[in-house]
Amino acid sequence: MCGIAGIIGDFEIHQLDAMLLSQHHRGPDATGKYNDGDFASLGHNRLAIIDLSPQSNQPFLDPSGRYVLVFNGEIYNYIEIKAELDGHYTFKTDSDTEVLLAAFIIYGNQCLQKLNGMFSFAIWDNQDKKLFAARDRFGVKPFFYSFKNNSFYFSSEIKAIHAAGISRIPNEKVWASYFAYGSYGNPDETFWEDILQLPGGYFLSFTLPLDKLGTGLVGGVLRQAQSDIVRQAQSDIVRQVQSDLTIEKWYFFEEEVAKQPKNLTFEQAKEHYVTLLKDSIDLRFRADVPVGFNISGGLDSSVLLALVNNNNNNSSINAYTFYSDNLAYDELPWVEMMVAKTKNTLSKVLLRADKVPDFAKKMEAQQDEPYGGIPTLAYAKIFEQARKDEVLVLLDGQGMDEQWAGYDYYTQENDATIQGMTDSPFKKNMLSPAFLEKAEKPIYPKPFSDVILNKQYRDLFYTKIPRALRFNDRISMLFSTELREPFLDYRLVEFAFSLPLEFKIRNGQTKFMLREIAAEYLANDLVFAPKRPLQTPQREWLAEDLSKWVNECFTTIEKSKYGGWFDKDALQKELQVYFEEDRQSSFHIWQCISLYEMIQNINEK
Repeated sequence: MCGIAGIIGDFEIHQLDAMLLSQHHRGPDATGKYNDGDFASLGHNRLAIIDLSPQSNQPFLDPSGRYVLVFNGEIYNYIEIKAELDGHYTFKTDSDTEVLLAAFIIYGNQCLQKLNGMFSFAIWDNQDKKLFAARDRFGVKPFFYSFKNNSFYFSSEIKAIHAAGISRIPNEKVWASYFAYGSYGNPDETFWEDILQLPGGYFLSFTLPLDKLGTGLVGGVLRQAQSDIVRQAQSDIVRQVQSDLTIEKWYFFEEEVAKQPKNLTFEQAKEHYVTLLKDSIDLRFRADVPVGFNISGGLDSSVLLALVNNNNNNSSINAYTFYSDNLAYDELPWVEMMVAKTKNTLSKVLLRADKVPDFAKKMEAQQDEPYGGIPTLAYAKIFEQARKDEVLVLLDGQGMDEQWAGYDYYTQENDATIQGMTDSPFKKNMLSPAFLEKAEKPIYPKPFSDVILNKQYRDLFYTKIPRALRFNDRISMLFSTELREPFLDYRLVEFAFSLPLEFKIRNGQTKFMLREIAAEYLANDLVFAPKRPLQTPQREWLAEDLSKWVNECFTTIEKSKYGGWFDKDALQKELQVYFEEDRQSSFHIWQCISLYEMIQNINEK
């Protein structure tokens, strides 16, 4: 798990230095640079997880010196791929980094189909002056880029591109859509002008346009072209973005779902899924540093806890959970019930209300974009503690609800994307008419004939999973730790997604097959515990304990140059209604806090 950065085209070396410094937290163990004359400069911040030796530091060159790799993530099945490459490549390290580079040299872009992992990487061919970059299937690891000032910039974090000199200008369309519809942008968008992201399951190829530098028009052409590609995500056609760069989809989820075994009985499907699940967990224990895992009182992480110990005899491995000291929200009783059986060491990390303002400021500076509120802060405390304990890899239970139709809104006739909500949490009336006009209601593809499958697809590729992965990548990296999500192994997701609805929902009970699997390891009060959508007292804290700070946030927004985004009377009215009457949702309050933190960060820089 690391940070990557690079500039292709016109650049000054101090720009790459600034990029690497800005994301040093992603890889404090080693920092490396590679320069190909005036053509390209690549950099890497390393967090050493597999093969801790300096020989595996990056940028990593193949024996010929032609290919240069910077890589963020882990290839979990690197041992199997390495065995397949035996006789085709002579290895000098035990790292998954070298396996990835060798696989690319031997197989070209088809190597992506062989990878089971989370990854974002770039390979520079210094002979043909060509860059190849790719992102994993679900976009676990980030890849941001910008085409500006006659150069192509890429990095693992937005702040690194800003550090290179790209101006911090908010993308008002994305911000307006966030306030009006709760959207965090399309898969190619960010909250910042001139900065895009490569969607999960895509790769790009860029050949240095030696005779075309200085056109000044490439950025706008690139932005529109990629947007067109993403909006036609079902197409396998390669689009020529401009004469020197192409973006291509390499992971076709719908096709992979169609290839899954058909007509299995319930027991056959359950047996197959358990086999895949155990293998996924085993693969994610491959590390040369200590591994722990996160646990809540929910079904998913409880299954993870049970299988970690059953499959690996790992009762000595640390378990982590957070709490807020509020019995109405804390899941400690369920967590302690589980851990009492497995005998894992449990680290309980506390987030108090009075720590939120300072921590929120630190988190916004790390996230670069709006994030998931106080639950994200509480979750971040886990990684802070794990780093202190020198546990550098943590496993998490993310991804089960999306593959097993676990949210209540899957069976409701609406377009809701938030568990447990009956009324819309979005307050369009707070926005000025001019700003609201910039908002675009998100429209998601519906590639399946089944309504519930389309909702699951939306959550996997456009809403729930992309947001959670972004939040979680940044909070784990803030504390120089690695997060692995075994339930997002593509084999599990594809297989579970393909199963009949009656295997997922039965007699009103969601995640039915998963509960049947869990019953073999867990007590019934855990297997059939209702899903709890709220994990922290965010609503109460913002209205009571933190009301002074919330007022300050709103006042600062009104006085800032972004005050024009709002109808100020409506903004104040919504705040007072929240304080005095209606606290069903605090999402609109947190949206304003996110904007406040962005304003503070821009002003400080």
